[in-house]
Amino acid sequence: MEAKFQIFLVLIAALAGTAWLAKRISIAPAILLLLAGIALAFVPGMPSIQLPPDVVLLGVLPPLIYSASVAMSWREFRANLRIITLLAVGCVIFTACLVATATHYLIGLPWSVGFLLGAIVAPPDVVAPLAIARKLGLPRRMLVVLEGEGLANDATTLILYRFAVVAITTGAFSMSKAAGTFVAILACELVFGLAIGWLSLRMRHRARDPQVEITLSLLTPYVAYLIPEHFGGSGIIATVACGLYISWNGPLLISAATRLQGIFFWDLVIYLVEGLLFLLTGFQMRALIEKSKAFPFADIMLATVLVTVVIIVARFVWVYAAIYVPRWLSADLRKRDPAPNWQWTFVIAFTGVRGAVSLAAALALPFTLVSNEGFPSRDLILFVSFNIILITLVGFGLCLPIVVKWLGVTKIGREEYIAEHEAELATRREALATALARLDAMTDDRELSDEVVKLLRARHESRSNQLPGELDPDVDVSAVGIDLVRELIKAERKFIHAQLRDGKITDESRRRIERDLDLEEAGLTNREFRRIPL
Repeated sequence: MEAKFQIFLVLIAALAGTAWLAKRISIAPAILLLLAGIALAFVPGMPSIQLPPDVVLLGVLPPLIYSASVAMSWREFRANLRIITLLAVGCVIFTACLVATATHYLIGLPWSVGFLLGAIVAPPDVVAPLAIARKLGLPRRMLVVLEGEGLANDATTLILYRFAVVAITTGAFSMSKAAGTFVAILACELVFGLAIGWLSLRMRHRARDPQVEITLSLLTPYVAYLIPEHFGGSGIIATVACGLYISWNGPLLISAATRLQGIFFWDLVIYLVEGLLFLLTGFQMRALIEKSKAFPFADIMLATVLVTVVIIVARFVWVYAAIYVPRWLSADLRKRDPAPNWQWTFVIAFTGVRGAVSLAAALALPFTLVSNEGFPSRDLILFVSFNIILITLVGFGLCLPIVVKWLGVTKIGREEYIAEHEAELATRREALATALARLDAMTDDRELSDEVVKLLRARHESRSNQLPGELDPDVDVSAVGIDLVRELIKAERKFIHAQLRDGKITDESRRRIERDLDLEEAGLTNREFRRIPL
């Protein structure tokens, strides 16, 4: 137990150090974490660490999917539901079928094994590409499509994966039965996820205690995920539906204290979960190399190169078809939602990074069939899946900023952000004006003292005066003003601690003042413009 705890501390230290380095050299943390995991796996004396598939599928996936769903706008998700569905369902099935065809005819894999391999490597990851895309300042709709696809495509993959495993292990498969089961799973999980979201919000609203509410929020994704998974579903669609319901209905039911504490809690949870996941994924390289010795090196590399080329080509073909073909066929759609430019489409197709879900699905393959024979090509599937994760994450992850800059896509993102910020400022002013109008009505209806009304009015007018003016799109956004505010807050902190040391205030007073300063400093992030590379 002591040795395992020491390894855990090493992983935490590697996570912190790698994330710090990634920020300094402006590289997506997932890339460096994967490479750091591979490097640590070959350190002399470092024990082999196996990544149990249940840890990913049952322990890690629910909170990751739930937090991303809650952060997503239901309105924007619904507005892009057609393209998200085409990518999350259609592209996964198309890729799996293309991989099965290529591996069957070119390297001789059985159809069922080829389809299983295709189902495993078909879904792009949601974590790494989005982290890169947000940093690059891509257009909002592009981010919504990528995130929506990443949330839903894992469900398609896991359902196809289970169909393929059953077909291989039992030797029986019915296409009509599988299609009916697929539709039934999606419908049932949608209803179940919405029900869990409704129940979770009501329980949290009745609790009225931030600690209890945050604990319930941590349990929610596991309830939404594990129950459908136990009955043969994927659990992912239910978790996504639950998160989207809470995202849309939560603001009026969740208290301010819970929101403030919950944001920091969930940020830390996701930071640790994602970081450790990529580190442990890299750790699997050592065990996979040992297992791959049963196959000729040339066969492994041929399979890796073939499948990598197929999934890249399949994504480009499907993305372009999914975006342009419906508009060619429907004049109404073409008028209502004009086709984006080719640069926009190219970036969507280029972000086909595979992640830990693919590796977890490969690791979860059974070792034997019903007849007690070994599972066909299990180690080959494992090694090819890991190689594809490594190639797409490192290769595409490093090239994506270059491609985005070359295509000039960030210019659209910058213009969108300017417009979004101006709309936000207008809404803030109108909200403050609404509050002042409500104050006037309260003054007429109730017997409020002039002093109270004066203080309340001064508070809202002060907040209104603090709002910045409109942005000039031609002026480069800078963090200088934010840095100055942070410097002033730092001076206040030093003065407060000097007052505490001199005995002029108590520790309780110092904590109350520091809490206000902490909230103000944390709020700077919301007012700070992202620096968008041009």
